[in-house]
This record gives sequence, C-alpha cells and structure tokens, in this order.
Amino acid sequence: MLSLDFLDDVRRMNKRQLYYQVLNFGMIVSSALMIWKGLMVVTGSESPIVVVLSGSMEPAFHRGDLLFLTNRVEDPIRVGEIVVFRIEGREIPIVHRVLKIHEKENGDIKFLTKGDNNSVDDRGLYKQGQHWLEKKDVVGRARGFVPYIGIVTILMNDYPKFKYAVLCMLGLFVLVHRE
Repeated sequence: MLSLDFLDDVRRMNKRQLYYQVLNFGMIVSSALMIWKGLMVVTGSESPIVVVLSGSMEPAFHRGDLLFLTNRVEDPIRVGEIVVFRIEGREIPIVHRVLKIHEKENGDIKFLTKGDNNSVDDRGLYKQGQHWLEKKDVVGRARGFVPYIGIVTILMNDYPKFKYAVLCMLGLFVLVHRE
C-alpha cells in the first residue's frame, strides 16, 4: 500500500512540480559528489572515508567502523600507524597497522603491515614477489573513526536487494516530498 500512495502523489503533481522535484534530486546528488571531491582535495586521499570490512584490526577497529583518512605527502609513515592500502590486482583496500619500516640510502621508504587480529604479517596478501609496500600503495592513514556506522554499507554490499530497496525508497521520498 505504501508504494501506491507514492504513485498517487506523483500522479497528482503537475509537470512543473515534477520537474522541480527531479531537479531537487539532481542537486542533492551533485552536492554529495562535490562534497566528496572537496574532501579528496582537503585530505589528499583518493578515498577520504572508508568502512572496515573485516575483523582483522580488532580490537582497534571492528567490522563496520567508518574511518576518516588523510594522505599528505609531507607526513612520514611511522611504525604503529594505521594505513589503508591497495594491492595490485585487488579492488578493495585493506586497513592494517605498519609493523616495520625499511628506509633505503636514497630516502625511499618501504614498509610492512599486519592486521592487529592476524597472527602473521601481510606478505601473503601482497602481489607475487612483493615483500614490502611503498608510499604509492597507500590510500590514506586513519585519523579518526565512528564505530559501526558503516554497517549499512556492508549490508548493502552483502544484500543487493536491500540496497536497491533503500535507493528506491529514498528516490521516491525526494520526488514526492513537496517542500
């Protein structure tokens, strides 16, 4: 019955109201994209906000925690720091702690990571033949977090029907809401 009420409201709108609501929806989406791009510029990270997807960093971070990242070039990587990095051939970034740093004579820094809840370091996760990460692999460094708020993202990825239902409901709400 709820979806039929939405459809009745849309039918009662004149064209001008409908265009206004579609334009309003477009402005909301474009504003969100602008905020995301602005965060990218301010933080220096390609992904300024990430969700912890596994329990490998417990007890520091739990599955579903939302992390805020920065990635300023001038900040050196330190042992004990929590970094988010990408591995070639994997699309999902990994959140782990820096375990060791290896600095070459020319100033290049390589480092090794490990999840707090893992028994071994991450060399088994790196691409074949890779034993250390480089600064180019880093997406960002954890600067803050909000516990469990990212669980919605995990639910949407694990249950695609839930994701589409939420998106449809939000879209219909914006179209029908008349303020």
